[in-house]
Amino acid sequence: MSYDAETVREILDKVRAEGREALTAPEGKRVCDAYGIPTPGEGLAATAEEAVNLAEKIGFPVVMKIVSPDILHKTEAGGVLVGLSDSDRVATGFDTIIANAKQYKAGARIDGVQVQQMVGGGQEVIIGATTDPTFGKVVAFGLGGVLVEVLKDVTFRLAPVDQAEAVSMLDGIAAAEVLKGARGADPVDADTLADVIRRVSELVTDFPEIAEFDLNPVFASKDGAIAADVRIILQAGPVAERRQIPQEEILRVMTRLMNPKAVAVVGASDQDGKIGNSVMKNLINGGYQGEIYPINPKADEILGKKAYPSVTAIPGDVDVAVFAIPAKFVPGALEECGDKAIPAAVLIPSGFAETGNHELQDQIVEIAQRRGIRMLGPNIYGYYYTPQNLCATFCTPYDVKGGVALTSQSGGIGMAILGFARSTKMGVSAIVGLGNKSDVDEDDLITYFAQDDNTNVVAMHLEDLKDGRAFVKAAKEMTKKKPVIVLKAGRTAMGARAASSHTGALAGDDKVYDDILKQAGVIRAPGLNEMLEYARGVPLLPAPQGENVVIITGAGGSGVLLSDAVVAEGLSLMDIPPDLDEAFRRFIPPFGAAGNPIDITGGEPPSTYEATIRLGLEDPRIHALILGYWHTIVTPPMVFAELTARVVQEARAKGIDKPVVASLAGDVEVEQACEYLYDRRIVAYPYTTERPVAVLGAKYRWARAAGLLG
Repeated sequence: MSYDAETVREILDKVRAEGREALTAPEGKRVCDAYGIPTPGEGLAATAEEAVNLAEKIGFPVVMKIVSPDILHKTEAGGVLVGLSDSDRVATGFDTIIANAKQYKAGARIDGVQVQQMVGGGQEVIIGATTDPTFGKVVAFGLGGVLVEVLKDVTFRLAPVDQAEAVSMLDGIAAAEVLKGARGADPVDADTLADVIRRVSELVTDFPEIAEFDLNPVFASKDGAIAADVRIILQAGPVAERRQIPQEEILRVMTRLMNPKAVAVVGASDQDGKIGNSVMKNLINGGYQGEIYPINPKADEILGKKAYPSVTAIPGDVDVAVFAIPAKFVPGALEECGDKAIPAAVLIPSGFAETGNHELQDQIVEIAQRRGIRMLGPNIYGYYYTPQNLCATFCTPYDVKGGVALTSQSGGIGMAILGFARSTKMGVSAIVGLGNKSDVDEDDLITYFAQDDNTNVVAMHLEDLKDGRAFVKAAKEMTKKKPVIVLKAGRTAMGARAASSHTGALAGDDKVYDDILKQAGVIRAPGLNEMLEYARGVPLLPAPQGENVVIITGAGGSGVLLSDAVVAEGLSLMDIPPDLDEAFRRFIPPFGAAGNPIDITGGEPPSTYEATIRLGLEDPRIHALILGYWHTIVTPPMVFAELTARVVQEARAKGIDKPVVASLAGDVEVEQACEYLYDRRIVAYPYTTERPVAVLGAKYRWARAAGLLG
């Protein structure tokens, strides 16, 4: 795409040279023209006579707006008049606008009055971009006009976007149907509207000093789109660039961190209750087979291992140094790790930025970058990597091996993860504390786990992202192959940010995270338990081959609740075709109900459950099954569980492997039945209709993002 970048550069440099942050409307018009962003015909008038001449040339009616670098909010200043339909009104309007501007802000520099073709009709939308502190440049789309900040019906994407991603934004707002021509109205020209979004995203990417960009309103109709007003705000000061670490370097160090041949424990102790003692015990008792070097200048031996006064005194190579010393001693010990060429340091101590001591944290970051050391932490519980029997932590050991990698910024959340993993027998490949994230963060871990054969899903608790763009890049790569589940703490408003545009104000809450995590293909969990249940259940379910979901239930009430859950999760209840409806009816009593949900009624024997489940599995038009069980004497819980597991296993033996989830209602025996089903890759929960459908919904969200549904 050919753009006139030279013109934009000239305009922006001039504005910054004059010490301004806001472009005037004519300057904004020239920027839009340079990138092919449609705006109305216009001109700048210095006198009432010039305004009349421009209006007659453009054609009535016209809009008139004050042009002043000192007046950003033109409407508030009485600096906007619309619908001026003849020369007399234009001449009078010019004088009125100038007088209002001088009254609003005495001494304001006034360049003149903009005379603009009046546009309207169609649907008012907003297209904009802002600079998010986490993700950098993001582009926004939503309903526009004066109510934009009230309705807040807007969606965000990481800039730049391609045409397909821009089109997806039109469907990403609640009022998407309005754009498609609701109530007999003409649909908008979606391709042209998406093209404007794309051009805006490329403009702000090419010129990172553009902090905020608004086109509001944009009038979208079946004939195209045109922006009635443009607002461009520049960033004050230089544009900072984030540190970039090549993927090969990340993998090199992360591989040594997770698979060390030798670990040094800085601050090792033989005294019970000390962190350095707990780390030593966990490494030894956990079965780690590599070398363990305790570092303590006051000891000759700790827990049967020869102690060294410093890491520099260790005779062989060391892959990881685990720090269990007070914060004030960390900088010196980190320098020694640099002398020893140790590539990774795990910083358990607290007393850094989390306590307000940013200076000390900045100091260790500088040392680590200068000495080529990657740091995990500080202020963490350590980390586990079960394939190596590695338990480099002062918390309880964990040795149930599996394919789930879990991370958390919080030590308390880390322990909740540990307890859940143990109580559910959910095998893990890794549990990693991230703490202050002074260096190593989620994108480093995702980069490693994406290629780790021992990991098939990653679940992350995070309070923030240090580099949102790096995270999205890493997550997009991983989600092509393996699910990434995120629990983002702080779903409520993230605090009002000073914003000079509608887009900037709208971007001040959790919606940016929500939309961009979705753009990255990430499964977002609403709470801690959901994150853990997704991590446990999603890897067990096969990827669905299509959207058709069928509910088979023994209780009408649970069928209704399961249907509600299906809708809430964005799943699609299959419209049962007549031949399939007839096939199900062969097994259902006359007072039951086919359709979807399929209600076999509670008094039916095991054979009815068996026949309907088998039919649901064997018909290729059905892509996923949700089972609703009701505890009866006719079909007790374990009978249901055993027959369901057998029928599913028989289908798998024939090459049919569909997602099957189950909700069991009944007395306490249903708990054992659910455990039996879960052990056989059928995600089942007692006393809830929402939870099994939520896990199925999470699987579907990943499958869609990975492009597995065609």
